[in-house]
Formats: sequence, C-alpha cells, structure tokens
Amino acid sequence: MSITTENERIGMQHASDAVAITLKKMREFAKPGISTKELDEYGGELLTQMGARSAPTLTYGFPGYTCISINEETAHGIPSANKILKEGDLINIDVSAELNGYWADNGGSFVLGEDIHGHGRLVETSKEILRKAISNIKGGVRISEIGRLIETEAKKAGYTVIKNLTGHGIGRSLHEEPHEIANYCDRYNTTRFKKNSVVAIETFISTRSTIADTQADGWTLSGNKGGFVAQHEHTIMVTGGQPMIFTAQNGIWD
Repeated sequence: MSITTENERIGMQHASDAVAITLKKMREFAKPGISTKELDEYGGELLTQMGARSAPTLTYGFPGYTCISINEETAHGIPSANKILKEGDLINIDVSAELNGYWADNGGSFVLGEDIHGHGRLVETSKEILRKAISNIKGGVRISEIGRLIETEAKKAGYTVIKNLTGHGIGRSLHEEPHEIANYCDRYNTTRFKKNSVVAIETFISTRSTIADTQADGWTLSGNKGGFVAQHEHTIMVTGGQPMIFTAQNGIWD
C-alpha cells in the first residue's frame, strides 16, 4: 500500500506493533523443553490480546498462529507438540497479522541459549545484511539493486542466499505489489521502490542452499542442498531518505 494519510500511518504502526511485540515476547518465552506448539499458542494469545488476527491462518489456513522453523527448516515450519526445543537450536519465528484492516509482517532467527552448534555467526550476518539493505532503500532505488547488495554481502561472509523466498509489499493485505523483493539481483526486475509505499524486507542467508523446497507436510520449506538458513524481517515505509521501520519494537537488532 501507499500511505497517503496520517490515519493510514497510525493504522500500519498499530498492526506493526502487534506483530513486533509478539515476536519479541515469543523469543523471550522460548526455552529448552517446551514444544513449538506451546510457543505458538503463546504467540497466538498475545496477538488476540492486542486485537490482531494471525495472517497465515486468515490468508492460507496455515495450521498455526505463527511459523516456527527449527534447525534445518528454512521457513513455514508448522508448530507441533512433538517438536521440543533444545539448547543451541537455530530457531526462526515469523509473525504476521491483521489489525483493523492493516497487515504487518516480521521475523527473526536466533540461537536458543548457548551457541553450542556455532549458528551465531550466520544469525548475526543475516541481521547486519538486513540493516544494510534497509538503510539503502529509498524512493527511486531499483529493487534489483537491493537484491544485489544482499547477495554480495552474503557472499563476502561465505554464505549463499535463498532465491525463491522474497520480501514483498504489504499493508491492506499480506502480500501486495511489489510481489518479489528478492535476495539477489534479478536483472529482469526493473521495478523501483516508491516513496510512501509499505514493504516487508527480509533476508534469507544460507550456509549452503539456494532454493527452498516444500516438504511432505505441504508447508515446511527446507534447503535444496541442506545446511542452515537465518531470516530477519522488518515492515518499513519507504521515504525520500532513511525508511521508517514500523516493526522496530521486535528488537531483532538489539
């Protein structure tokens, strides 16, 4: 969507606060021994308390309030009573929701407890690449150039990017134009970021894979070459200078 009034900006901020606070509190609630279903139900309660509705459930009939992906899972992991969190797990939580007609999206990967498996560098790299990408977005910048930046920074750090998972426009629905804000330079995409538009920017930084394949459950995605993926995401408004980060309260850069 394009924000044209102060009421629209406030509406987007309220929806973004709901998903950001939920993500932050879910990250704090996660601990070894609980299931991803318990973690998801906690997130669902938080959204409900703030008057928000889970976007994956509303839009796709996803079997969970949030997507929780563990270790080798790349994205869209289904919360389950059988998935028990362990010390050192690489966890990704993606929270998106609708509130009063506005939609917001955010996510983040983190290591649970002590980094006994050495995932920390991947997580930090993903965070910093997102920070750099967002800081370079303003009206008139080509979307493909931000993709080039993300992939170049990933390669410098010895990583790859997932090419078939992308950021996207958002606001009055979960996915809007521009439909693909890729993590690499798609030279066929000549679209430019538009001032006052709302977009969800997300990194998918990988140790090995370049494509995310759907698994047998029809939802969960895993890398085509194995390995691990870290994802971080903010909903922002494009301006003529530094973007406005609507989901800043999630604390993924803290």
